[in-house]
Amino acid sequence: MSGPVRLETRGLDALYGDFAAVKDVSLRFPANRVHALIGPSGCGKSTFLRTLNRMHETVPGAWIKGQVLLDGEDVYARGVSPIQLRRRVGMVFQKPTPFPFMSIADNVAAGLRIDRSLDKSRIAEIVERSLRRAALWDEVKDRLGASAMGLSGGQQQRLCLARSIAPEPEVILLDEPTASLDPQGTQRIEELVFELKEEFTIVIVTHNMQQAARVSDTTTFFYLGAMVEHGETKQIFTAPREERTEAYITGRFG
Repeated sequence: MSGPVRLETRGLDALYGDFAAVKDVSLRFPANRVHALIGPSGCGKSTFLRTLNRMHETVPGAWIKGQVLLDGEDVYARGVSPIQLRRRVGMVFQKPTPFPFMSIADNVAAGLRIDRSLDKSRIAEIVERSLRRAALWDEVKDRLGASAMGLSGGQQQRLCLARSIAPEPEVILLDEPTASLDPQGTQRIEELVFELKEEFTIVIVTHNMQQAARVSDTTTFFYLGAMVEHGETKQIFTAPREERTEAYITGRFG
């Protein structure tokens, strides 16, 4: 695989609430590529994704064993702040999650408030730049002080993407980001994913095989918590090595 490895897991076991466990997953995610995670519901995709920035820790009883390395450093090492980690590894969820009592501008700036060295003018610059990168600026520039809840579903999801990229993360995690969107909203998000990989490493969970084929460079197939197969997306979809991968891709189960 081309490019330096930005993110890596080694022998990762995890359990997230009542969801499927993840068993002994070792994966490497090179920089500036889009990596798709596919598989049936409950197979561990989202559980795995949440371990990459310790988001699973928000659920009582969740645990992991093994390592998650970001630029070669274990994100679970003693002294690593989950809050600071999530600035470096941003996440966008299946349903848009704008903060309901904040304006559009304040939603984007939410992750910037931790850095007390940023003054108001600098924050405003970052908000505009982030909204432009999320292809939302032209649609909201005249109502930045309005409630984010007044945006459409697709706009809200792009707002969440802008909020995620505002702190300049190294990695963006997308957990079925178009599942609740209409076809037009889905297309906009997919176009953004393709553009943003020039700046970020992106890991996306999707149930849509066509979407995985369109947007990703590499694909990993999960089944019953195990990583069955990982490789270049073209190879996975045209010449899978594992029979279970082929069966899933061709619709025989899932």
